[in-house]
Order: sequence, then structure tokens, then C-alpha cells
Amino acid sequence: MTASVPNAADVQVRIARLFVYPIKSCAGIELTESLLTETGLDLDRAWMVVDEEGEFVSQREEPRMALIQPAFKRGGTELQLRAPGMLALHLLVDAVEAPTRVRVWDDEVPAYDMGDIAAQWFTDYLALNERGLPRANAPKYRLVRFDPEHRRLSSLQWTGGVEAPNQFSDGYPVLVLGQSALDGLNARLKKAGHGPVDIRRFRPNIVLEGLEAHDEDRVGPLQIDTPEGAVVLTPVKPCPRCPIPNIDPDTGKSSPEVNDTLQTYRQDARVNGALTFGMNAIVSEGVDRVLRVGQTVSASYRFD
Repeated sequence: MTASVPNAADVQVRIARLFVYPIKSCAGIELTESLLTETGLDLDRAWMVVDEEGEFVSQREEPRMALIQPAFKRGGTELQLRAPGMLALHLLVDAVEAPTRVRVWDDEVPAYDMGDIAAQWFTDYLALNERGLPRANAPKYRLVRFDPEHRRLSSLQWTGGVEAPNQFSDGYPVLVLGQSALDGLNARLKKAGHGPVDIRRFRPNIVLEGLEAHDEDRVGPLQIDTPEGAVVLTPVKPCPRCPIPNIDPDTGKSSPEVNDTLQTYRQDARVNGALTFGMNAIVSEGVDRVLRVGQTVSASYRFD
């Protein structure tokens, strides 16, 4: 699929940061470069934690998932997981066990179970409370890997009928956020007597430097210049925010000031008044090209 980008762009900015989140709702990994696939950055939301019914689990239910830190090791062939009070868990990136079916939001999708050792690791860690003590009647969890043969599509309503596959993300391949949006939020938090928050709370894939605050909401296709050729990412839907931005990624503890502050200026009529921060985007051009920090991004404003 292709998308047109005007020759005379209104804005020219740069990629400031890149993040992937291998396991849905666990901590991300900051990268200097990442391969772009049709489902987003390579291995983004490729794994997910589920309960005994196969329903996905996130920081909404288990805030301490924020403290599970993944890392790619051995040339990217191994995913290492660390969490407070736990020995490291090592998973081969290309290894899976039994096929299964799981649910992420309204979608039931095929997946692969990652085995009993991974299941016990997540169950043991998430059975602890924030003080590191066991909870009574703690649920049992399993880790699953998305089946790459399955095409889970973004909402055709928001993509304009374009088929945009993604893995276990909330619904779209790429989340784009301007650094200025965070700067504006932190200025408001400071004025209200709160400390600044880190961009990790908003879990972007691509952070842009040089945009005016929230101009990611107002631009059309983003053209990114790479040595292999152009990449085009098309923003399609504002990103509604749940309670996760209230969770401190360094402590796993929640406090309400972030969403309370967003409530004062980020209610978005496009999504029925939900609080939005960042834009969901689809991959219109450039699959198998490499995105790198520092690359130039050009776009023009939409008038729709």
C-alpha cells in the first residue's frame, strides 16, 4: 500500500527515540534502530501474558508488570526478562511450545504457549504485592507468542479501509508521540505542584523532536528518509488513554495526577471525549526498512 506525501512539507522533524515493547504491558526497550515490519517495529508486542481463560493481562490489572524489564541478548536470538526478587528468565526468540487461542480486547486469535517455566515465572512474580509479599489466591498466568501467520487487522473504520495488521498491540502497528506534548504536560504538572513524568508512561514506539505540542494529531502521512528508501507512516487514530499513564514505570505504583491533568485539556471529541495523547499510525510504505534515531521526518498538515 502507498500514501502520498506532499513535496513541500509543512514540518520537518527528527526521530528522537525508538521503543519496542516485546511483551505487552511490560517495560519497553529503547533502541537506536529497529526494523520496520507491516505490524510495526520488529517484535513489538509479539508476546503477551494471559490468565487461565486466555484473556490478556495488562498493567490495568497488574501494575507491577511495569517492572518486568526485557532485553535482547545473544545477537537478538534470546529475550531475557528481569524483575524485582526474581532470577532472570531466558527465552529463545524463535522457540514456542503448544498452539493455543487467546483473547486481546475483542479479538480471539491463535497463539503459541511459551511453556510451563515461563508460566511459573510470571505467576510467581505477579503473585507478590508491591512489598514483595505473597498475595492470597493469586491468579495463575501464562506467556504466549503471537502466531505470525494470523492477520489481526486494525479497525478498517479508522484506517479508511486499508488492511493494517498488528500483533498484540491495543489495535494499531505504531504509536507516534511528539516530545513537545510531554513537555507541555510536565509544565502543567509542575504548575499544579507535581513532579515531571517520563515519556515511558505513554509507551510510544517513535518519539519525534521538533513538532509543536500535539502536532502529531494534525499532520498527514509521515515520510521518513532512510538509506534504503522512504518509509511512510500514516496517522489514523488518536490514542485514547487508560489508567496506565498514572503508573510510575520505576516503582509500579499508581497515582492519579497524570490523567487528572490530561482531563483538563486533552478530552478529544474524535473519540467521544476520551483523553488522548499521541497518534496511532499504520505502515503505508517501507516494510523491511530500518528506522534509526536521528532520521528526518517530513509531513504536512491535514485540513479535514
